[in-house]
Amino acid sequence: MILSDRDIKSRLKNDLIIKPLNLEEQLGPSSIDLRLDDEFLTFKLSDHSLIDPKDYKDKEIFRRETKNTIIIENVYTRKFIMKKSFIIHPGEFVLASIIEYVEIPHNLVGVVEGRSSIGRLGIMIHVTAGYIDPGFCGKITLEIANVGKIPVKLYPKMRICQLVLHNLSSYCDIPYHKKKRSKYQNQKGSQHSKISEDFE
Repeated sequence: MILSDRDIKSRLKNDLIIKPLNLEEQLGPSSIDLRLDDEFLTFKLSDHSLIDPKDYKDKEIFRRETKNTIIIENVYTRKFIMKKSFIIHPGEFVLASIIEYVEIPHNLVGVVEGRSSIGRLGIMIHVTAGYIDPGFCGKITLEIANVGKIPVKLYPKMRICQLVLHNLSSYCDIPYHKKKRSKYQNQKGSQHSKISEDFE
């Protein structure tokens, strides 16, 4: 069962945490709008012809700062911390984050969906991982792709997606934060893949 606005407000007073949150601007009839943070992680295609999930470890090499941007060079990716906006080009894929810190109770599951207004510009906000487990704590990483034919400018603080909350049939036995391999627990900012940990 999907939570209504009334149910969401009730859970926010108890065990659901989403902050900072402006209910008047962000609460819909059955979802909560989440806002885009200022970090964008792109792949450096010219440096690598292949990604091997077994060996994928993305470590920082160096950083530099310009007037409106901090650029962090990693092994596979380049992170941009933007003060104004970020342009995503047709066919481009970036990882981004939301402003809000989220804690999902043990008897709820979250599903991240795109907003219609963003989708009509050709922007997908998650490629495959829109599911937020019970017990997850942290900032949600978005897998943004431009499937349109025109570049689109994205702004920090814009409402980029919506979180839909579903009741579980009962409390789960092992919430995400108690799993042995909860590798994205307490993540902050746009988080790169940790898939290599699956092979350890």
